[in-house]
Order: sequence, then C-alpha cells, then structure tokens
Amino acid sequence: MKVSQRTVRLELTEPLRISRSTMAARDAIWLAIEHQGTRGYGEAVTSTYYGLDAARLGRLLHEAGRELARCATPESALDALRAGELPAPGTPPAVTAAVESALLDLAGKRAGVPVHRLLGASEAPHAATARTIGITSYRAAAEQARLLTRRGFSVLKIKAGAPDPEDDLDRVLAVRNAAPHARLLLDPNGAWSPALADTLLPRYAALGVEAVEQPLAPGDPEALAALAARSPLPVIADEDAVGFEDARRLAGRVHGINVKLAKCGGVTAALRIADLLTGSGTALMLGCLTASTLGLAPAVHLADRARWTDLDGHLLLAHDPWTGIGGTDGTVRAGREPGLGVRPVHGAPPPGEEPADWETAGQETPEPARDGEAAQ
Repeated sequence: MKVSQRTVRLELTEPLRISRSTMAARDAIWLAIEHQGTRGYGEAVTSTYYGLDAARLGRLLHEAGRELARCATPESALDALRAGELPAPGTPPAVTAAVESALLDLAGKRAGVPVHRLLGASEAPHAATARTIGITSYRAAAEQARLLTRRGFSVLKIKAGAPDPEDDLDRVLAVRNAAPHARLLLDPNGAWSPALADTLLPRYAALGVEAVEQPLAPGDPEALAALAARSPLPVIADEDAVGFEDARRLAGRVHGINVKLAKCGGVTAALRIADLLTGSGTALMLGCLTASTLGLAPAVHLADRARWTDLDGHLLLAHDPWTGIGGTDGTVRAGREPGLGVRPVHGAPPPGEEPADWETAGQETPEPARDGEAAQ
C-alpha cells in the first residue's frame, strides 16, 4: 500500500470562543492510502488541548504510513488495527482515528459498499445535529438561533463559562426566546466549580436546557459523578471521558458520555464504548472537533447509535474542502456511495491523483505553520 499526506489550513467563518480559548483556524492533515489504484482518505486536525500541532501530527502520520506499507491489504491492516497491533503503542488517538478512517474508506470502496454497511447497519444513518453557538453577546446569540432554526436546526449547543455567569444565563435566555421550540444543550467546557454548578444548574433547568456537558474542570471524575447524582439536569462527560477506561469508570454514574473519534481512537474504539454503555443508564453522545466533512464522516456512519449528535464541526468552516454528509439543514446523513461517501469540492485534490503537494510517507515532513488556540 502507498501512503501519502497533505497539510491544509481550515479557516472558520468567525472565531469560536469557549471558556478556555478562542479559535479562528486550525490545520488539518489529510491521509491517503492507496492500494491497487483505489484510494481511501482520513483526516487528523491539530489541537492545542490535546498537544497536537501540525508538525507532530505530520511525523506521527508518516510513522503510521511506514507501518501500513508493510501490510498486504487494507483489510489485513484493518484487522491489525482492531487487534491493537497498529499503529505503534503510544500513538495519539487522533492519529489512529485518521488511519482507521482511511482504511475504512478504502475497504468500503473495494467492497463496493458504504462504511455503515461494513459496520453492520443496513440503512444509511442520519441524525439531527446540534449547532454550536459560542460565547458571544446575547443579541448575537439570539440572531444566530433565529437564523439556525429557520434553516432547520432543532438542537442548539450553547457554550458557557464566561467570567460573569450571569452573561451565560442572559445568552441562554436570549436563545430560548429566539428559538422557543429548539432543544438546548449547554457546554461550559469545565469552567465551573461544584459550588457554582449547584447554583447554576437549577436556573438552567428552569430555562428548559436539556443537558449540560462537562460542567466541572476535568481531572476529577468522581466529582463529576457526584454532581450528576444531584443535578436537576442530565450531565454529560466529555473531557473526563477520553477513552474506554474513562468511560468504564463513569458508566452508570453520569447521564451521558461524549465520544469523539479523535479523542477515543476511531470507529472501533467508539463502538467498544457504545457497547459498554448499552444498558448502563448512560447514553451515548457523538461529538467532534472542528474539522472538514472528511474528518466528520466516520462518526456520521455511527449516528444512529447516539442519543445526542453534535457533528457540526464542518459547518463552522468558511470553506469546507469536502462534501457528502450534509448538515446545513440541521441533519447529517451518511453517504450511500462506497466508502465514507465523501468527495472533494473545487480546489481540493481529486481522488486518484497524486498532487505535487502530497508527501509520500517516509519522506521528511516540512515544518507547517502552527495553529492558534484550539477549541473543541
């Protein structure tokens, strides 16, 4: 198999502010795996929070490419990945997720079936996705809410964690008044103390917020579980639930776990967590980082397994280089074409070509531009 990669810049339509940072752009690295004339694609994006800049991602994907080159077929590489034999121990989950994405895309194309069929689903999954509203003025938030609901969005996720908690409450109230029929989710990204959470959660419940995501600073899952036990709102773990062992500790003790392929390690890891949560009383949320359609597509093929779907990362971009999962009307849909069902739009490299700015795995990676502050 031949492996190559390309680094691109993803600019947001407008900066996204959350409690710990503001992001206007991030780098993405596209991974292409070719076998017998057919290509599969995956994407990994930079993240300051997870300590992944473009240079490090590039090096790690080159190393993974050398390992993949020793596999006879994409299918045998997938088997090795699922068995934990690929990539090398200690590889960040975002890299594993990108490798698995490209292998699934390639295997689906070779078999002539979409990825969800490879995963056992007969129908193409689709789901109403939340649309994120960052920390902004209450007037701007209300205008966004009105516009989004007119476009078809029925779920809005509002970022919280402003220095003055009353600002967050004003923003949520404004969104509620502007979109009275929308389901509202709240995400402070770990900005609250337990005492502040106890004060604020009843007020958000009164505003009709459906659930709150990671209200407490990550690092103390016991405190999060204790808050969930007394909260008037469902509590969803995110930063405190990175991988399988985190999910195992919190299963049955929080109301939901936000599974992101880039933080847990890909589709296989996400399915293990989903199986773990079945019957536990803890529901699955599917989330994402800000990324292109290519980066989000694998999760969309799992969308029928989640209670909450938050797969809007591609909708925050000024220009999405890929297409195929929709979402602009509030619903994401898995493609029915073989593989991931995504394709490049104008300006992106067409499948099957080897542009000069793609690098073959094993070559030295030039130092790409570092991304700014990264938000989830």
